[in-house]
Amino acid sequence: MVLGGGDADGTGHALTGTDAAMDGALTALYGRGDGRADTRAGRDRSAGLGASAPSVARWLGDIRTYFPSSVVQVMQRDAIDRLGLSTLLLEPEMLEAVEADVHLVGTLLSLNKVMPETTKETARAVVRKVVDDLEKRLATRTRATLTGALDRSARINRPRHRDIDWDRTIRANLKNYLPEYRTVVPERLIGYGRAAQSVKKDVVLCIDQSGSMAASVVYASVFGAVLASMRAINTRLVVFDTAVVDLTDQLDDPVDVLFGTQLGGGTDINRALAYCQSQITRPAETVVVLISDLYEGGIRDEMLKRVAAMKASGVQFVALLALSDEGAPAYDREHAAALAALGAPAFACTPDLFPEVMAAAIEKRPLPVPDADRGVRNP
Repeated sequence: MVLGGGDADGTGHALTGTDAAMDGALTALYGRGDGRADTRAGRDRSAGLGASAPSVARWLGDIRTYFPSSVVQVMQRDAIDRLGLSTLLLEPEMLEAVEADVHLVGTLLSLNKVMPETTKETARAVVRKVVDDLEKRLATRTRATLTGALDRSARINRPRHRDIDWDRTIRANLKNYLPEYRTVVPERLIGYGRAAQSVKKDVVLCIDQSGSMAASVVYASVFGAVLASMRAINTRLVVFDTAVVDLTDQLDDPVDVLFGTQLGGGTDINRALAYCQSQITRPAETVVVLISDLYEGGIRDEMLKRVAAMKASGVQFVALLALSDEGAPAYDREHAAALAALGAPAFACTPDLFPEVMAAAIEKRPLPVPDADRGVRNP
């Protein structure tokens, strides 16, 4: 790379103008492990980030000027991790300067309890922007996919003539084709059930709010709000660490849900599943989605017994190791394998795949499990 290195980078030509500014922004973050400027040969190549909000805000402005949004988000994340800038995010001026994304929301939520009142409104505005963008991207496809799944799951085998699904009926009766008459005898009719005004499915989202699950909490809250907006689905959202909190009454606003979480702390999956199990009234029409890395701090055997009991009662149980775009997550492989042995494969799921996973669960068909390196396949 041309950018980076010492004086003139061994080329005999010093950087100038925009190139020098880009080099300075990179050096401030990556030039030394402590965020200070590289001053070799007596030349200050960057002002550094230091520890003050004004200098960091200027740097944030610089990187947004010189780099695309995707790169800015990576550099912001690195700055928070490498230089310990989390505390500076408690200042409104800093929040107004950052590029908002899911990872920043996770950081803000982890700081929620120590955030001063003067910063909270700005923080909510940042979170609101990210949530609104996610809803625009995910809501339409989610509603369309799940509406189709709900309709298909309501199919009946003794339909009225106007309710017959002719495509599926013909395919189901191809064995009855009479070549001499060039026709199919429809011994078995398949149709759509008439649209009911009542709730068709119950969905329980059970979300691990330990610190490593930050991005998953953000996405799950958005999806929870989308599901709650569908009249045919009765949605419950539960978050947990070592305690269990039911945030169902806040589902009309995912921002309220997110600020009702408390990222960090331990994990008691068994206690969370016990609560979810107590809320199930229609097992055969219920989908339980556990979103957790499965590092259980509670009673492991009891957790597995609860999953087995729910599945035996007719509940569709889905275990997601992560709901994010962050790639393969860290997770407890022993617990994931134990769930797979119960017929509940545990796997990581991207936000784009989530509607398909939910549609499969609603229709009680095999889940679209990703490649084996992303989780545990069906046994």
